[in-house]
Amino acid sequence: MKKECIAMLLAGGQGSRLYVLTENMAKPAVPFGGKFRIIDFPLSNCANAGIDTVGVLTQYRPLELNRYIGSGQPWDLDRADGGVHILPPYQSAGGASWYKGTANAIFQNIGFVDMYDPEYVLILSGDHIYKMNYAKMLAHHKKAGADCTISVMEVPWEDAPRFGIMNVDENDTITEFEEKPAHPKSNLASMGIYVFTWKKLREYLIEDESDEASSNDFGKNIIPKMLQNGEKMAAYRFSGYWKDVGTISSLWQANMEVLDPTHSGINLFDENWKIYSRNSGRPCQRIGTDADIVNSMITEGCQVDGTVKNSILFPGVVVEKGATVEAAVVMGGTVIKAGAKVEHCIVAENVTIEEGATVGKMPESGLNITEPGDVATVGSGVKIGKGATVGPKAMISNDVKDGEEQW
Repeated sequence: MKKECIAMLLAGGQGSRLYVLTENMAKPAVPFGGKFRIIDFPLSNCANAGIDTVGVLTQYRPLELNRYIGSGQPWDLDRADGGVHILPPYQSAGGASWYKGTANAIFQNIGFVDMYDPEYVLILSGDHIYKMNYAKMLAHHKKAGADCTISVMEVPWEDAPRFGIMNVDENDTITEFEEKPAHPKSNLASMGIYVFTWKKLREYLIEDESDEASSNDFGKNIIPKMLQNGEKMAAYRFSGYWKDVGTISSLWQANMEVLDPTHSGINLFDENWKIYSRNSGRPCQRIGTDADIVNSMITEGCQVDGTVKNSILFPGVVVEKGATVEAAVVMGGTVIKAGAKVEHCIVAENVTIEEGATVGKMPESGLNITEPGDVATVGSGVKIGKGATVGPKAMISNDVKDGEEQW
């Protein structure tokens, strides 16, 4: 069945800078914003933009991601004609290999793309928080008569050396691409979101695969080669909220920004562009008579009898009477027992924090979202013993015994 445009979502990243949070799952599967996972954002963008065929390319620890996506029903992608498809590396007659780079991942799935014979292919990353109407980007690509359109956004000039920078002419045609330039000529940063005319991209993927010196990467190889050959390359300017949540501090920061949609620009309550997710199936939250809750998101299945301030509680979190949670991201199924203090940290799923334990610490200057500083992190399934202390710089992946200190 021919499609005008299909999406290929690169979701195989390890997210190594998230440390204990990605020990057992790929970065796109990391929980975010109370009831979502990072991958919900590009999948919801596809659903809202009318793109109904999505290939999800997995590699690193894909089990949780595969289970979560399932048939694609939450994003209206459970359909016989298109829908969502999980595409792991596979063994062919020529042998088997992992995806070597972003371009190689698409090359290995040329057969999948050809099955839908699309005019255009949308290449997405599965590890950013943003809302974008891909249909508008596709329209821009067609109007420009481009072979490739790259989504860009203005970043502060002092940050430009950290990004791949696009230099453009007065018509926003890309004239030059510089990877992390020391002295940038432009502050238009590539967002790693591409629309390609498929016939053109297909040729470049095959050529790139035959080059043994290539890194098989879009940013390092495909884009520079297309520019070098004089292909029509257009920039699509994006001005909304966009966050790479690839570090502990940026993930904590983005979650805190969810609590301040008026100023941060990320509004999960927007009825005009919903972010969809898989339902946890839990009952309503219960707020006890002793609970004290200020500026927080409390998701279904939570039971709160303690104090919660400027925090996000994912499904099924329990906060017992006398416990305090402040400026914390607490993921599903975690139990915080009486007298425990959980501050300025990220706590992964199914953690138990026993009576009188302390995890993290509020900065002396108070809550500052723009400069997160130290964010303590506790990995999935860990038990923090009675009276134990987890310092503000700590990264905990194993149980902490009663009274023990981890700094």
